[in-house]
Amino acid sequence: MIEGADQIKVKLDDDNEFDAEVVGRDPNTDLALLKIKSEKDLPVLKLGNSDKLKIGHWVVAIGSPFGLERTVTAGIVSAKGRVIGSGPYDDFIQTDASINPGNSGGPLLNMDGEVVGINTAIIASGTGIGFAIPVNLAEDIIAQLKSEGEVTRGWLGVAIQDLTREMAEYYGLKNRKGVLVADVFKGDPADKAGIQAKDIILEINDQKVETSRQLTSMIAGLKVGETATVEVFRDGRKKTFSVKLAKRNDAKLSARGTPPEREKEELGIRVTELTTEMAQRFNLGDTAGVVVIGVGSDSKGAEAGVQVGDIIKEINHQAIETVNDYTEAVQKTKSGDPINLFVWRKNAGFLVIKFNK
Repeated sequence: MIEGADQIKVKLDDDNEFDAEVVGRDPNTDLALLKIKSEKDLPVLKLGNSDKLKIGHWVVAIGSPFGLERTVTAGIVSAKGRVIGSGPYDDFIQTDASINPGNSGGPLLNMDGEVVGINTAIIASGTGIGFAIPVNLAEDIIAQLKSEGEVTRGWLGVAIQDLTREMAEYYGLKNRKGVLVADVFKGDPADKAGIQAKDIILEINDQKVETSRQLTSMIAGLKVGETATVEVFRDGRKKTFSVKLAKRNDAKLSARGTPPEREKEELGIRVTELTTEMAQRFNLGDTAGVVVIGVGSDSKGAEAGVQVGDIIKEINHQAIETVNDYTEAVQKTKSGDPINLFVWRKNAGFLVIKFNK
């Protein structure tokens, strides 16, 4: 733990202590690079290859749990690529080797004595569950900290989410492979290149994309200023864009204000047009769509799962920007015909809700 520290000391196994200098730190991965000066050569550990680790491989964790110095615990690799909600670049090695408070920053070693991870996290209520940052990820970060003092990552400027089976069917995508663009931030690289919300990203630099976590890691691994080739699926066909990546920055909301209107109709759904204030509240990049402000009990909308706060963006592939758009789309759908609502829901992203009128 170095954040807020006035002084940092490094104590070695032979009890020698050194004043340490912080070369750089990366809060997103909870890693820091420290520098110490010694008049003699110091022993070092060899770095291994965490990509070669397999589930079931034996590993050893070294640290000072609860202040007990030079503690060694052993276990196996329980899982790889774990996402535990600690940040946007989660990609942890899970192990049942005992990791406790005080182990953080210690090495996770394979049976050849090579460092394959850096112990970093535990689950308080769990037993035999610990996590380590893969050394391959750490190496790239350390190299940037050493040369630049900070970590810079590529930035597309999009909000993304994984595809569901219903979304893939809705868009006519035969295999459920790709990542949905939930929003495009105005003025950022994707917007400048022509990528739009509801595009489905299929490939980055000819490498297939299957999950949002994978896409985030791929973009983060590219250099700021580098041009990436992005293949998307839009309106039933593939399109390719060249995107010059920027450094990650705060997204800007762009919104158009519209006077609120209300409408209630046969589906039992009451909607109103989005306002600028609503868009900011829901963290949206625009005010296109109508927001559900009421769902009648025992109505078709309620049975299908429509919820208050849902933002309806499309009905049967027809863009919905106003209450009038919504009313016309519902009215022209015949009784008994299918209705596909393409909605955005807070904390869930885009959803497709299907039912018959």
